[in-house]
Amino acid sequence: MEIINWGDFEKIELRVGTIIQVEDFPEARKPAYKLTIDFGSFGLKKSSVQITSLYKKEELVGKQIVGVINFQPKQIGPFVSECLTTGFADESGNVVLTEPERKVPNGSKMF
Repeated sequence: MEIINWGDFEKIELRVGTIIQVEDFPEARKPAYKLTIDFGSFGLKKSSVQITSLYKKEELVGKQIVGVINFQPKQIGPFVSECLTTGFADESGNVVLTEPERKVPNGSKMF
């Protein structure tokens, strides 16, 4: 593990957003969804996430998540992912989304 300083951490824009649309991503190598996430004043951003084993599309709409919004866009097959949706692997390796414990305004910064 590399140790970073506080200035390095401050560069990361960890923001809260609400998932407003979920689509299948059949072209992905591993099962995935394409999300559209509302980050408030930072706008709508798209993200590819491999969470199909734990989450159904209909339960994701309206859910708040934590995302990194200042990475360079990443080409994933025919899709451009504009942010990183964060999560943790459970004991089976499935991704569990990072969510705020209570509803907060979209675009709120994690600190």
